[in-house]
Amino acid sequence: MAGNSFGQLFRITTFGESHGVAIGVILDGCPAGLTIDLDFIQSELDKRKPGQSKITTQRKESDTVQILSGTFEGKSTGTPIAMLIPNEDQRSKDYGHNVDVYRPSHADYVYDAKYGIRDHRGGGRSSARETAARVAAGAVAKLFLKHHGIDIFAHVTAVGKINAPILGSDNITELLELREANIVRCADPATANEMIEFIDSVRKDGDTVGGKVSCLIKGCPAGLGEPVFDKLHADLGKAMLSINAVHGFEYGSGFDGTELRGSEHNDVPLPKSQEENQFKTITNHAGGILGGISNGMDINFKVGFKPVATIMHNQQTINAAGEASEIKGKGRHDPCVVPRAVVIVEAMAALVLADHLLRNRTSQI
Repeated sequence: MAGNSFGQLFRITTFGESHGVAIGVILDGCPAGLTIDLDFIQSELDKRKPGQSKITTQRKESDTVQILSGTFEGKSTGTPIAMLIPNEDQRSKDYGHNVDVYRPSHADYVYDAKYGIRDHRGGGRSSARETAARVAAGAVAKLFLKHHGIDIFAHVTAVGKINAPILGSDNITELLELREANIVRCADPATANEMIEFIDSVRKDGDTVGGKVSCLIKGCPAGLGEPVFDKLHADLGKAMLSINAVHGFEYGSGFDGTELRGSEHNDVPLPKSQEENQFKTITNHAGGILGGISNGMDINFKVGFKPVATIMHNQQTINAAGEASEIKGKGRHDPCVVPRAVVIVEAMAALVLADHLLRNRTSQI
């Protein structure tokens, strides 16, 4: 299987399966001398781990991370950082019903078609369990970005047809407090309550629902991004679309921008002041990226997640022989992935920015 690595200079390779002994990641390219805050890494994993609330899967995993290499006396050494997360609560018997039956909208059939073999226990490598390894590596990337004054904030802005209003603040600390005050991780308290009630009702119906996560990046300097094929928004798009269940990515004005005229959509630059010698525009339809390169304005984008494919209803499908069959979801599954996906979105964004920050060091003499 190819395609298990991401990034060029700040590069990760993840490994492991949903019901294997462990999952993990090897991070190569992290500069030496970075303080590796294990408590922070664990706190990031705690935001993604299962069993957090009534609106997430009830699989119980502590997701306790172990750092095996690449650090000494609390700092990175410049050598590969290996991190391991043991699997503790596998219930492989929950998947005995789909050994030879393909679950609708899962990767079961395509894995069989591609490899001629598949791990039916929770999807094996195709399971979102793999994203815990990304969050661990993303936490290190966040520490690196923090050192350079870059902050990333994401939160749930839609569940089904319930949409949160545009945030009235861009204070990251304030927004984090609002987000972590509720189990759906929406920074608007009133909308959060509505979302929670809706997800819980969907769960009781044995069904699932999708949603959107919006991300804001502050403090990113101008100049990140490598035209022509490694544009910053292109790499962000690839990063987000590599996350399980993601079906859409848009940055800046996104698809809404197609309805505007150029005279409405153009971001007019402001003269630099003596107080702030940096590039600013009146509007930010570009989402902080021009020509594939960051312009110093806030970077913002949205990620759309489909409903979880496993539902607790009988569904028509086929078996490995191509014969008509029927299947019903069993085991422990999220009724909506977006509350746990917030930190995954942040992690993947952090990995992209860390990689481009290092790559940008070669752009001028």
